Amino acid sequence: MHVWITAEHFFKTGLLTEAILCICGMLAISIWMWRAAMDPLEGSREIALDGGIAGYRPNSPVDSLQYAMVKRVMDIVVSALMLAVVLIPCCMIAAIIAATSKGSVFYREKRVGRNGNIFRIWKFRSMYVDGDRRMQQIRDTGNEEEHHFFWRTSKHETAVDPRITPIGHFIRRWSLDELPQLLNVLMGEMSLVGPRPVIAAELELYGNLAGYYMEVTPGLSGLWQVSGRSKVGYEQRANLDSQYARQWSLMLDLKILLRTLPVVLKRVGAK
Repeated sequence: MHVWITAEHFFKTGLLTEAILCICGMLAISIWMWRAAMDPLEGSREIALDGGIAGYRPNSPVDSLQYAMVKRVMDIVVSALMLAVVLIPCCMIAAIIAATSKGSVFYREKRVGRNGNIFRIWKFRSMYVDGDRRMQQIRDTGNEEEHHFFWRTSKHETAVDPRITPIGHFIRRWSLDELPQLLNVLMGEMSLVGPRPVIAAELELYGNLAGYYMEVTPGLSGLWQVSGRSKVGYEQRANLDSQYARQWSLMLDLKILLRTLPVVLKRVGAK
């Protein structure tokens, strides 16, 4: 039996009123979430270094069920959708890298994850395979500051890293080299939002704040990413990461995610 809903039936049963109220409610919630996301990020301001050692803190927000389950479900769903969207662009980038320089398309380096666990990050290779030799040639000229650790930790907006390929400069400038890290997110080694994963040597620069970094899962984007990236000194970067661990919430993650795309498109702090 076919049931036809006429306009008269729609009005009499109140379905139209319910539909309008439902739409208005959804719009109100959307506007509220957008305005909340556009509020200034609490973690974006510089904070003072802690005097004590950062260790386990009772009732930490990152010990909550929200962090363990809701955040993880969001990571899986969003990273899977994003991988489907960027699959073709990633294939194109991989083909260009393979055609323009020798070596593997991907670069995998050990990074420090949550609780100090070591994992290998996925990235598109942006450097020459003999990048260390090229760097050694520079060091042989007496310019001792030009070494691997210098390029990772210093503010050098105008300097050009001689190890990076021409296509490498492009994909770094637009953060395209980090797209494969969606695999790390899908596998649970990283999250969509969190401190950028560091190598073991960098963790020493966190000092008393190292414990905060290891309390959370490293992410594709974070407070450091949306606060200036390479324009931000390492001390402030450590402060931002500790601030994220202290004040984590799903709303904070949403704010960071909404601000990530504009930062990437403007190439703020990209190098």
